[in-house]
Amino acid sequence: HILRHALTIMQNRVLTAIFFSCVRFGIPTLSLVHHALHSYRVHSPKTNPSLLLSSLGEACGIEYVEPVFRPPAEWRSLILQVTIGCSWNKCTFCEMYQNKNYQAKPIHDIIDDLDNVVQAGGAPYVRNVFLADGDAMTLPTGLLEKILEAIQERLPRVRRISSYCLPRNIRGKSVEALSKLKKKGLSLVYIGCESGDDIVLAAVQKGETHKTSLDALKKLEDAGIKRSVMILLGLGGEEHSKNHAVNSAMLCNEAKPEFLSVLTTSFPRGKDRILEGYEQNDDSNVPFKELTARESLKELKLFLEALNLPREGKTIFRSDHASNYLVLKGRLGRDQERLVTEIKSVLDAPEEDDEVNLRPEWARGL
Repeated sequence: HILRHALTIMQNRVLTAIFFSCVRFGIPTLSLVHHALHSYRVHSPKTNPSLLLSSLGEACGIEYVEPVFRPPAEWRSLILQVTIGCSWNKCTFCEMYQNKNYQAKPIHDIIDDLDNVVQAGGAPYVRNVFLADGDAMTLPTGLLEKILEAIQERLPRVRRISSYCLPRNIRGKSVEALSKLKKKGLSLVYIGCESGDDIVLAAVQKGETHKTSLDALKKLEDAGIKRSVMILLGLGGEEHSKNHAVNSAMLCNEAKPEFLSVLTTSFPRGKDRILEGYEQNDDSNVPFKELTARESLKELKLFLEALNLPREGKTIFRSDHASNYLVLKGRLGRDQERLVTEIKSVLDAPEEDDEVNLRPEWARGL
């Protein structure tokens, strides 16, 4: 396992170095290298999706305020940092932006980053742009319009512009305002709903409820912006696992998002913050207890069983984030039974087989 992981890192770094050199020196084989990167990422299941986090932007001279995070599906995208950190940054389970003070990046700096891409010769190869950091949608509509216009002017081959989004970011924006952003090119947002259970949301200081999340999702739907909902397995701990799974499924049943993904709770810096949050905000007085890998799979199975989405299979489901123990892919509810069966086959197998069937702890991460 260690040797395979090391070789994967080496291969990725070599490809990234070639890509960087081609962009810097304007070598025509840039497109071939770009396709090689794509082919390698698609056909190598052992590849860690975070290893080429910002390669295109870095190759074109963009300087990022690290760390930078993006969804697995955005690995080919140009990462354009329009905000630094997260405007809320109070969730007790999240450690992504703890070392960053939130600020909006000046529009002239954003345009400079785009100009760097153009000057480096990277513009023809940018198909997708992801607006970072944690919740770019908190920016005023007028500023977002200027950013989207700048992208369209400088990167004429862009097909998709996307962003992380908190439900609270949508509260102050009308459907008309969101529709304007859609017309300017914003086509997809990743909504960190995390849970549909109000007790869990309060305990982790999410600052949202089932209703506020649903209202935001409905408003985005009315504006024609596609929604990718993220649910966090294990967020309710052992005590609230069932309600967390069932109520999260209920939220998704009501919203019917175009995309749905699950991540798994992990605590690389320890559990102090989430333990304190549950102690202060959960009336059950039961300390938070992290789920085991198998308990997490049981929660995922319950979540999938509680989903009641149209059989046409319009909702694309993914459990391919690096934090997850088991990779699952399909369409809901067309493939729902198959997905549940895959989980059941792992749970029915002897625990010693988990070493082969599940992603090992050392390979999991944000």
